[in-house]
Amino acid sequence: MKKLHLLSNAHLDPVWQWEWEEGAAAAISTFRAAADFCEEYEGYVFNHNEVILYKWVEEYEPVLFERIQKLVALGKWHIMGGWYLQPDCNMPSGESFVRQIELGRRYFLDKFGVRPTTAINFDSFGHSRGLVQIMRLAGFDSYIFMRPDIMETLPAHDFIWEGYNGSRIMVHKVQGGYNSQLGNAHEKIAQWLEQNPEEPTGLILWGVGNHGGGASRLDLDRIARLKEQTETFELVHSTPEQYFRDLPGLKELPSFAGDLVSCNVGCYTSMIRIKQQHRKLENELYMTEKMLSAAAIQGLLHYPAADLHEAACDLMTAQFHDILPGSSVQQVEETSLRLLDHGLEITARLKARAFFALAAGQPKAELQEYPVLVYNPHPFPVTGLFECEFMLEDQNWKEEFSQPIVYRDGIRLPGQAEKEASNLNLDWRKKVVFRAELAPSSMNRFDCRIERLDSKPKPQLVESDGRFTFRTGELEVVINAGTGLLDEYKVNGVSCLAPGAFHPLVLQDNEDPWRMDRYDFGPVIGGFKLMDRGRGSDFSGLTQALLPSVRVVEDGEVRTIIEAVLQYNESSLCITYKLPKQGTQIEVHVRVFWNEKNKMLKLSIPTGIKDGRYIGQSAFGAGELAADGTETVAQKWVAVVSREHNRTVTCVNDGIYGSDFRDGEIRLSLLRGAGYCAHPIPGRTILPQDRFLPRIDQGERLYTFWLNASETEDRLARVDREAGVHNEKPYALSFFPSGDGSLPASAVGLSDEVVQLSAFKQETDGAFTVRLFEPTGTARVTRLSLPVLGIELDVHVNGFEIKTFRVDPQAGTIDECSMIAEQ
Repeated sequence: MKKLHLLSNAHLDPVWQWEWEEGAAAAISTFRAAADFCEEYEGYVFNHNEVILYKWVEEYEPVLFERIQKLVALGKWHIMGGWYLQPDCNMPSGESFVRQIELGRRYFLDKFGVRPTTAINFDSFGHSRGLVQIMRLAGFDSYIFMRPDIMETLPAHDFIWEGYNGSRIMVHKVQGGYNSQLGNAHEKIAQWLEQNPEEPTGLILWGVGNHGGGASRLDLDRIARLKEQTETFELVHSTPEQYFRDLPGLKELPSFAGDLVSCNVGCYTSMIRIKQQHRKLENELYMTEKMLSAAAIQGLLHYPAADLHEAACDLMTAQFHDILPGSSVQQVEETSLRLLDHGLEITARLKARAFFALAAGQPKAELQEYPVLVYNPHPFPVTGLFECEFMLEDQNWKEEFSQPIVYRDGIRLPGQAEKEASNLNLDWRKKVVFRAELAPSSMNRFDCRIERLDSKPKPQLVESDGRFTFRTGELEVVINAGTGLLDEYKVNGVSCLAPGAFHPLVLQDNEDPWRMDRYDFGPVIGGFKLMDRGRGSDFSGLTQALLPSVRVVEDGEVRTIIEAVLQYNESSLCITYKLPKQGTQIEVHVRVFWNEKNKMLKLSIPTGIKDGRYIGQSAFGAGELAADGTETVAQKWVAVVSREHNRTVTCVNDGIYGSDFRDGEIRLSLLRGAGYCAHPIPGRTILPQDRFLPRIDQGERLYTFWLNASETEDRLARVDREAGVHNEKPYALSFFPSGDGSLPASAVGLSDEVVQLSAFKQETDGAFTVRLFEPTGTARVTRLSLPVLGIELDVHVNGFEIKTFRVDPQAGTIDECSMIAEQ
């Protein structure tokens, strides 16, 4: 007989229209009712996932938790999915998805002795193709999802999903939603039976949600009667694993290779502060782990596993699919920012602990020298500009300027003084910017000496014919003095952008934070324009000067900085261009004061590459993005690749995810003015029209972008590491060491110029996990070395492949291992 699997669950958002305390209350009451039904009804199975909910039950109602443990052992309660929670499945990094699974795996093994093999994310707004390989390597053979609700390119509701590296996993797309109305589950089941009489098997999700409820006695009694009346199908209370055990023998499953998007495209931008703080905590957590591991493997400190676990739980919670996408109420935004700040405070303290431990053996400073130590967490040399502030040994009240000069091993490096963060108008606090190459995975020592000048050097670059023209041997940049926009960006004589780049555009938008009604944004209804001198000077806070609204603010040995101030209606914006004297990568900083509602802010970068492919970074991969103006989601970088001219333009970011591309123009999504949790309902206004209602993302927001261009193969090989370095930024601090101890060795090294180090962390048994991945899609070989242990291994990686290794310091060995350490 054909079989219909009935999956009883209770979709429980920890937060959404409510704060976490109410979510905890709903979880406890729902789980209590579910336990009652499991004990009362023969054959009934309740399914639920999400560590965070079980942790609440364990803490606040331990007697119920013990009941659930017994029911799981009896097979009446099924631990489903097995992740920490249901995260957004587009914006977290690949390493974060590993941690969602790892934290879930360890908790459910420890508390219940179970290990689910079907992953589930019913409610997430789209799913990165990178998930396929991650889930396979974590031991999952199947996956259930629901959104996008409509996706015409899918071959069937049951199919094989293929990942970037060729990994494959069975997938079921939920039909008819993940829940049912109270007392109406039998109607949902009957409807499926009527519509699918020829199907050999099926899966129906039922149970009251979103705010809990799950099964009801009324539903269970009506389903029991329906089971007796149904002759063509056997109706069984089931689990995801049971469904997928039946599926391969009953159906020939078609394949699909691609991302499961687009869906609710406003979520790539709404609540940008959450997104930026999330990215920052991701960066700081994984970088701090690398620094702590480098110190712990050399016996310089005890690895603080408990503190790191707490910060990781903060990050996992913030990735929830109504937090990171920005679709919750304002109170949730505020508590989530507090949660992210908590994680950032933990990592800040731990990073400092690691830094001071790794400063061991540094010699004492010479008289009138100011040491600057820079730790590079990456397993490869990093060349670039590095900044550090420090205090002079005494205040200088003379009418002269103290110029810091940077040396390394007695050799002078290119550098310059720039405006420090403090506004104390005294020659005392110093900010030095210098160019250097950092050795991999180790502490780098520099020393500053002070030269006295009559005054601070004045900028040499001046406006000419309405333009600021910046030239080096390999770079030419032109900033238009009348618009504040970038009119030329040439790399080695090749023009890579059309005029008017980095123009802030204003698009028509609406109140819906999800933006459920369309897959793009528009039309353009305006743009920011350069302020006149009066307004520009007022906006800049000047009281005794009237300055042009485009001006050079820094100009020295290593870079020139030009800023422009612009306005749109009641909103204002400052763009800062940082132009290097060496290299072709320019940095663009945008500070926005946004006071617009039902409008969207995008940053236009016209590349002039009309035949361009649009590519973006995703979880452990990089994929083709829409090139027709559809709003797309990517992580740390996007790229425009010219098919005809062998030229690629890349743009790295520090905390945005949404963008679109059409006719050669990249439009980076910065801000919206949507309502909080404003869910559109047909026939009704999205927001009440009788009062003031606060809007998302009003006020000051900051962004940084790094633009670069070169031949395609070179650019795509380099951009992933560039993005990693800008996001996990080498840590610089002025510190006078004691001279005690021995210099630590370099911790980790990779011999090639492409492969990435995703994780370096210590496990509970004292061994260390090292995770590598290949970010370009091309097979290659790298030598993984741990100089501190004197061991190395040649690693062969296929395109987009993830490999995890176990390093045993006692045995002095490196061995490939499972991606998830379960101890």
